[in-house]
Amino acid sequence: MTNENTQALSDAGVSIWLDDLSRERLNDGSLAALIEERNVVGVTTNPTIFEAALSKGDAYENQLKELAAQGADAEHAVFDITTSDVREACDVFSGVYAATDGVDGRVSIEVDPRMARDADKTIAEAKRLYDAVGRENVMIKIPATVEGIEAIAATLAAGISVNVTLIFSLERYRAVINAFMLGLEKAHADGLDISKIHSVASFFVSRVDAEVDKRLELAAEEGSPTPPS
Repeated sequence: MTNENTQALSDAGVSIWLDDLSRERLNDGSLAALIEERNVVGVTTNPTIFEAALSKGDAYENQLKELAAQGADAEHAVFDITTSDVREACDVFSGVYAATDGVDGRVSIEVDPRMARDADKTIAEAKRLYDAVGRENVMIKIPATVEGIEAIAATLAAGISVNVTLIFSLERYRAVINAFMLGLEKAHADGLDISKIHSVASFFVSRVDAEVDKRLELAAEEGSPTPPS
């Protein structure tokens, strides 16, 4: 049965995404259940999420043994494991993707954060991830660094949907919008079907909350007067 609260959000036009993914969720059907019961229409991932997933249980044991037998190093193993999970999650969301004409049903995977200050490496990694996952409804997550802005435009121009992360200001959001338009214009000029190219811009509200909390605590320690209630 669908949860009435998440249904209300969905009816109001909110797309509910899960900020979590693991092999266990995929194997036990809980991800599919969230689609049916909690109106979840997408998933986002990052290295921290995958680190937590790999540290729990034995869901990855067989694949790790296979990769070890092949002589894969840690970086190769992580790439294979994460793209495998995202590929399977894309398949779980394929029905949502089809029903919404590609607006929802997306699963995002992040480029290596170590490339955040290198546009060329980020572009190459985005294409590598997209090819490895091999699903139209994958989104490549790219940070909105100065170098990332160039990578966002180039990745979209290649026909790859992008989830832009680490946006902390309106000025940077404007730059992201400009990169989005530039990427679509280039994709269209190259004859690509831009109706299949989507982008998400993610403001990090939690980071702002954390900073506000820190400053309030500091003000209290310094004896600042408490504002009237």
